[in-house]
Amino acid sequence: MTNREKQIYMIIKEDPLISQEELADKLGLTRSSVAVHISNLMKKGYIIGKGYITQEPTYITVLGAANIDIGGSPNGVLLSHDSNPGTIRTSHGGVGRNIAHNLSLLGNSVKFITALGDDEYGHKIIETMNRLAVDVHESLITRENQTSIYLYINDGAGDMNVAINDMAIYEKITPAFLQSKLETLRHSAAVVLDANLSEDAINYVVDNVNVPFFADPVSCVKAVKFKKLLPKLELITPNALEAEVLSDRKIDKYDDASIKAAADEILARGAKNVIITLGARGAYLANKNMHMILPVVSAKSVNTTGAGDALLSGVVTGFVNGFSAEDSLRLGQAAAAITTESLETNNPLLTFTAVKKRAELA
Repeated sequence: MTNREKQIYMIIKEDPLISQEELADKLGLTRSSVAVHISNLMKKGYIIGKGYITQEPTYITVLGAANIDIGGSPNGVLLSHDSNPGTIRTSHGGVGRNIAHNLSLLGNSVKFITALGDDEYGHKIIETMNRLAVDVHESLITRENQTSIYLYINDGAGDMNVAINDMAIYEKITPAFLQSKLETLRHSAAVVLDANLSEDAINYVVDNVNVPFFADPVSCVKAVKFKKLLPKLELITPNALEAEVLSDRKIDKYDDASIKAAADEILARGAKNVIITLGARGAYLANKNMHMILPVVSAKSVNTTGAGDALLSGVVTGFVNGFSAEDSLRLGQAAAAITTESLETNNPLLTFTAVKKRAELA
């Protein structure tokens, strides 16, 4: 918040019905200048609704990727080096976008900062996020790159077998671009980072913003970006292979001792909480107070794409709403279960009520 915005905010707190003309007279500004400052305060979450209702920000900011996902699933067993009869679906995806979408479905106020091409795909993503009431106005829109595309092939069980991503556009999210977003980030209840961002961008945000950070490593190659930043993270959610990268320890998903050793190392390197996802076994939660495995929540799974994003969305929702780490993970696992029951990457039936019921926390 700038000094002028602070002045306006304090006046509005004392007199929520004050007009822009009266504000302008009090501060010696033009009405149009006051309008700009009020618009900025609304974007940052300090003012909501009509009559200048004020509040401390309660929004979650997601900083990461937004893709168009093009996915194919075979009708039967996937055959390599051959043409497979099946179905092809196009949907909106990207780790950051999926998380922002899920967070909104779970009832959170969400701001999403990403990079999009000024093209048909980019416009469709913006339209979708607007319908979800996710604020994307601070995202970068460019004609120099196309909107990111993620192409994947599932196996016969619905699990991703191979994928190719075209994400060059995210190099546009630089520290110089992010400098103008610091006020929004600093006033977030939490910030979710996905490792599709450049290491420079991630480092800049973590070094200049002091809020709880939740990190999605995305892949083994990209997880390394968070290794030196673990002391700044409230929570990180690697799978077993990504946890090996973060801990420099080998993991056997069916050997609890190896999982605990890796989790202990990640905690020793500074993370406050770590959740290691273990596929069908569930998830391993560790912090200074506990180590435990929680089994998966039962589901009639048809598509596992996006399950990890849903898990983190549920966990973050739990944390910002005051749930314990254990119950937050239960919410995350329930969100993942519900998500896998839809062919879509984001299940429209995902709600906070549904998640609490599936997690048996209602």
